Amino acid sequence: MTTRARSFDSAAALYAAHRPGYPDALYDAVEELAGRPFDGARVADVGAGTGLGTGPMHRRGARVLAVEPGDGMAAEFRRAHPDVPVVRGDGDRLPLATGAFDLVTYAQAWHWTRPSLAVPEALRVLRPGGSLAIWWNDADTTVPWVAAQGERLRAFFAEGAATPFRTLPPGLASGFATRTVAWSRRVPLEAHLANLSSHSAFLLLGAEGTRAFMEAERAHLAGHFPDGTVEEPYTVSLHVARNG
Repeated sequence: MTTRARSFDSAAALYAAHRPGYPDALYDAVEELAGRPFDGARVADVGAGTGLGTGPMHRRGARVLAVEPGDGMAAEFRRAHPDVPVVRGDGDRLPLATGAFDLVTYAQAWHWTRPSLAVPEALRVLRPGGSLAIWWNDADTTVPWVAAQGERLRAFFAEGAATPFRTLPPGLASGFATRTVAWSRRVPLEAHLANLSSHSAFLLLGAEGTRAFMEAERAHLAGHFPDGTVEEPYTVSLHVARNG
């Protein structure tokens, strides 16, 4: 798992340029479920990567501290967000003070933790009444072309090797409130393919194998999007639990 998680360091600029961010409605939902606004909140964004989730919280007035283990990702984060501090570490061993945060967030990052370690760490650094917010942004497989692409990915990576295992953490007293936010973005076909290539399975596969899949995928999608613009539909699954 560590090798796969750290594969992003070699492609941090690609990740920052082509991965989707998150819609404003997601952050509205976090505020509602956490019971407080981002403005003035002390937030630890864990597994912050290049800051796709961090930046919007900072712009809403949160006092965000990013936590990121990877050299390449942390360097790209500093370049993109020079006004947001970033410390090196991961969710299993948070280099943060006890009881110091109103929110601990994991944007597309919880699946890289060991919950038996990450849950106690999140609870330790949260103040009483603070919240843990976990979310994942996934392609909407109810859309036929997305479902077909998913089938091609599963076949290429031998049935499911492309997706890390996800599970919500047990042991939080109030349990999780969950919201789903649907959204979409329009990007050039080449940007869509670059987004795919930034996923860990392709980064570990290497350039030759990745190129072969992307060339075939370009041909598959050209018929669906003859103007060269892809409408990428997403659903964000948000889970928020309060500490006590």
